[in-house]
Amino acid sequence: MDYGLSGKNVLVTGSTKGLGEAIVRVLAAEGANVIVSGRNKEEADAVASRIREEYAVQAVGIAADLGDKGAADKLFDESIAALGSLDILVNNAGIWPTAYVREMAPEDFEKTLYVNLEVPFILSKRMVNHLCDREARGKIIQIVSQAAFHGSTTGHAHYAASKAGLVTFMRSLAREVAGYGINVNAVAPGMVATPMTKEALEKKGDYYNSRIPIGRVARPEEVAYCVAFLASDKADYLTGITIDATGGMLMR
Repeated sequence: MDYGLSGKNVLVTGSTKGLGEAIVRVLAAEGANVIVSGRNKEEADAVASRIREEYAVQAVGIAADLGDKGAADKLFDESIAALGSLDILVNNAGIWPTAYVREMAPEDFEKTLYVNLEVPFILSKRMVNHLCDREARGKIIQIVSQAAFHGSTTGHAHYAASKAGLVTFMRSLAREVAGYGINVNAVAPGMVATPMTKEALEKKGDYYNSRIPIGRVARPEEVAYCVAFLASDKADYLTGITIDATGGMLMR
């Protein structure tokens, strides 16, 4: 299937490893030009270099520690400078700290909400204005989580809260900008085998697998294909929706 992504310019946050890297690879395989972003410049450049070699598209690595104030705006500006314009934004970057509420430090709660919710707001706002200024259609995709709907029992209440907020923000933004030809949607993964979840899966793999009707955690590319679909012209009539890529953990 031709996803209509050839020549589109895409910014994917947190894309040097794990799910983010899978997303930029799947989009590049469909002919999209991609910004690879992460905290480490060498890692971002290395992933971008491999993508250029494998898929013959433009791929640019940009360092961005999105926990720092001002980093999101800087990333957006540098992405425009690198590719000239953007057509698709994927807010994938996030943090997943562990602490039960009784012991949770307020600053950890605040940082989780900042990285997982406020940064997507900042970038989404920039993207909407960028598209409207160009009178261009575009796509914004938020990576949320099944925890947004189920909550957390494993010490990730701050993460669940941030993702629940992002779901409602996504729906609200979708209503605001549909008339401008901008589609805003989300993908909610369950447990995915990534560097971020490696330690938890090593310690409690049987527990996490037992919660999934399919019986295993997701491979990153399985979630990335959902993102590619929502980014494609095949999803032009979809806005304000969440695709649940959870192996059955979340059924609605």
